[in-house]
Amino acid sequence: MATVEVALKEMMAGIEGALGAAVVDYTSGMALGTLGGGKDLDLTVAAAGNTDVIRAKVRTMDLLGLKSQIEDILITLGGQYHLIRLVTGRNGNGLFLYLVMDKDRSNLAMARHQLKRIEEQLEV
Repeated sequence: MATVEVALKEMMAGIEGALGAAVVDYTSGMALGTLGGGKDLDLTVAAAGNTDVIRAKVRTMDLLGLKSQIEDILITLGGQYHLIRLVTGRNGNGLFLYLVMDKDRSNLAMARHQLKRIEEQLEV
């Protein structure tokens, strides 16, 4: 099992093109940990903002009566991918992994696969 710190390191070092990573509590919008980012990528602000994205999607699914669980959410920008993966393990309810990648240097399919593996090993 991996801690938040280990998960963040695996996201940044193990996923090609990673620019920033966070583990976020979407009940509060607070980041439990961040790694990477910079002056043009404030991961704390992004964590809080993406909490609203998840809440809106969960609310929409409820309104539609969808019983399926969200695996991940992809936001594509001109030069970046923003990947949100909900943590589904027994201790991860209410958490998500957030990864920002350089679009030109990343492989989205591999990133999704690796993020799923990291999510499954996360112990909070």
